[in-house]
Amino acid sequence: MKTNEAGLRIIRSFEGLSLQPYKCPAGIPTIGYGSTYGLDCKRLNMSHRSITECEAKVLLSREVGHAEKQVARLVTAPVTLNQFSALVSFAFNVGGGALQASTLRRKLNKGDVAGAANEFPRWKYAGGRVLAGLLRRRYAEQELFLRS
Repeated sequence: MKTNEAGLRIIRSFEGLSLQPYKCPAGIPTIGYGSTYGLDCKRLNMSHRSITECEAKVLLSREVGHAEKQVARLVTAPVTLNQFSALVSFAFNVGGGALQASTLRRKLNKGDVAGAANEFPRWKYAGGRVLAGLLRRRYAEQELFLRS
């Protein structure tokens, strides 16, 4: 399964685009549309060179593909394309390890779709603080997850 345009729109919208390295609210070096790995496939550092918009799209595609593989591996319940895409946006943002350990995933794999959907807004913290942007993202993911 591949992420649909609605899921990609959530990722692009909430990650934003930066052609220079910056530290995200959690203090992690980031570039492009939220990529934490550079063009050399190594963990990004603040001395990474600036990138072009085309290179940012390459990084986005690579990291979305990685998140898709994580979701496909970790989610054993049948899901719709919208659910899959919402989960990819979530995993792109929080990482596969967080998805694996999440109550959201456990509820979904047990068939509790409504319970899983209710877990999205709980993931609103970065650096120990509630971030309004993260909460808006989780509501967007939740809405896509629940869309037919």
